[in-house]
Amino acid sequence: MVGETAPNPSQADPTHPRIWLNARIATMAPSRAGLGGREGLGTIEGGAIATVGGRIIHVGDAADLPVLPDAERIDCEGRWITPGLIDCHTHLVFGGDRSHEFELRLAGASYEEIARAGGGINSTVTATRNASEDELVAASLARLDRLMADGVTTVEVKSGYGLSADAELKQLRAARRLGGLRHADIVTTFLGAHALPREFDDKDRFIDVLIADILPRVAKEKLADAVDAFCEGIAFSPAQCERFFKAAQALGLPVKIHADQLSDLGGAALAARLGALSADHLEYTSDQGAAAMAAAGTVAVILPGAFYFLRETHKPPIEAFRRHGTPMAVATDCNPGTSPLTSLLLAMNMAATLMRMTVDECLLGVTREAARALGRQDHIGTLEVGKQCDLAIWDIERPAELVYRMGFSPLHARVWRGQ
Repeated sequence: MVGETAPNPSQADPTHPRIWLNARIATMAPSRAGLGGREGLGTIEGGAIATVGGRIIHVGDAADLPVLPDAERIDCEGRWITPGLIDCHTHLVFGGDRSHEFELRLAGASYEEIARAGGGINSTVTATRNASEDELVAASLARLDRLMADGVTTVEVKSGYGLSADAELKQLRAARRLGGLRHADIVTTFLGAHALPREFDDKDRFIDVLIADILPRVAKEKLADAVDAFCEGIAFSPAQCERFFKAAQALGLPVKIHADQLSDLGGAALAARLGALSADHLEYTSDQGAAAMAAAGTVAVILPGAFYFLRETHKPPIEAFRRHGTPMAVATDCNPGTSPLTSLLLAMNMAATLMRMTVDECLLGVTREAARALGRQDHIGTLEVGKQCDLAIWDIERPAELVYRMGFSPLHARVWRGQ
């Protein structure tokens, strides 16, 4: 596997101590921001990281390392270490592809026109329903491998291409299986309210079925870590999404939302009111919506792949998010129809060039803030004592290279849970 650390005896035993020495470290920890390092990234020059049992027990100066006489010692030779990257919004598991729709868009058709003509999400629903669980797993592994080659150690995977109880559960089971086949954490999201399936002609009735039938099965089988919905004119109204979300929260599941991508229906404000982990896309979010998200601590997940692929021109209100202090994450939105993107490094470049996000915002957006968008900021996203030891080790001279480069990954090694 490209980017994995070389096999060695200690890797067979995850409890074996390991130490990475002679490294430049971007901890992404707010407690280190401005302390003699690059503002925002919490950098350490000539630093060291020690791990036992997959958890960080030291990050800082090599002179302060604890005594670990049996530890494996890895010389980083001055390379940069960041937290393992986190792709906090993907639709990685799906059947088929939609390259024909790409041709239609090049000929002038809009996303809404294609969707209303029976294409879009529902065409992927048909292919996904027809695929076996094993087929979905096999197709998704190639996409996961590509993300991992960019230093990604955690991936969120949404359902939403089944839109029936059996097909949605099949998607979620396939996503869970990926985590047992690769050294990566898979976070699953039940995107039940993604689109209206062809067998329904009433959106409220479909929401009823989601709440009464599918959502309880997902919760009972513990197949989802969160619940999502597409709040848009071609999908579901804020009232419909709110009803679905309240049912999810009653079952103990946190929520997130596809919001304000094509119009401002107040999805960002809804996310804030319900305490959602994140609101994603946000091209048409208002200043009031940005302020509400900041007050609620809801993360704005920027998805430049879809913006680029759909040739949109209305950008998310990045300046409003900055002004209000809304946390911002960046993700690939990997999906077959609007963002067939499997490089989180390229997503950062797009966020910088298209959205005018800064280098620090991009890097924090795929580490610390991405972890927050998944509700996992206490475990991953920064290099701090007690957190999971997920590392990406880079052949770069400065962190900006990770945002600057296009079509090239300078990953030297990838470490997951200290291995």
